[in-house]
Amino acid sequence: MKTDRRLIYASENGDRWWLRRADGAEAVILHEPNASSGGRTSETAIGAFLRAGAGGPEHRALLDL
Repeated sequence: MKTDRRLIYASENGDRWWLRRADGAEAVILHEPNASSGGRTSETAIGAFLRAGAGGPEHRALLDL
């Protein structure tokens, strides 16, 4: 299975958001939290990501694509 991903936004604290698509799958937002936060990597459908956005820089970066 081939997976493509494109970095959308990297925050100053080390969080990263990627636009990710695997073969035959819908594109999703992959969020990789910084190591010190102890958070887990998560995937969110693009529509849900934008609805939950409140205009953060990672949401603006996606819209700029």
